[in-house]
Amino acid sequence: MADPERTSSDAHVQLHDPGPMRAMAHPMRLRIIGLLRMEGPATVGMLAATTGESAGTISYHMATLAKHGFVVEAPELARDRRERWWRAAHEMTSWDTVEFLDDPARHAASEVLRRTVLESYHRELLAALDAEATLEPEWIASTDSSDGAAHLTLEEFQELSADLAAVREKWWGRRGEPAEGTRLVRWMTHVFPRAGA
Repeated sequence: MADPERTSSDAHVQLHDPGPMRAMAHPMRLRIIGLLRMEGPATVGMLAATTGESAGTISYHMATLAKHGFVVEAPELARDRRERWWRAAHEMTSWDTVEFLDDPARHAASEVLRRTVLESYHRELLAALDAEATLEPEWIASTDSSDGAAHLTLEEFQELSADLAAVREKWWGRRGEPAEGTRLVRWMTHVFPRAGA
């Protein structure tokens, strides 16, 4: 099985080649990875029921993800030889866009993946908005969507990015097993220089 190059921890994979980036750049494959990372291992049938896709479609996407090392089998969860469980091979995927600027093929693959990720964020945010009617008021009150802008130097821009990364890292440490009174809470941050500004 091909594996993207791993960092020092198997919890994190850094992408360098266009093949794995193109494999990940599909809305359903991103959704499958997200489900396996947030909700834990699952069978093709379970993923089909959750996503509304056919088992055949999910199997096809799982084969692609497995080929590139994004998912691995979890045979210890199977109740018999016919049952196949899958888990995410990593907790996080990243890539460095700057690394691809002088390589058109890698840059194009990176751009397609980034666009697919941003579209998946949009769908997830709209789904969260739709789900608010099922939540208690105190959970809705803590929900936040906001934006802002400031004229920053490059050094200040880097400091802002580092500050947000530190906040994400603090709460990422709480990602373990669900406990009583908890709900899965998602966060998404975007920091970017505005075009033409």
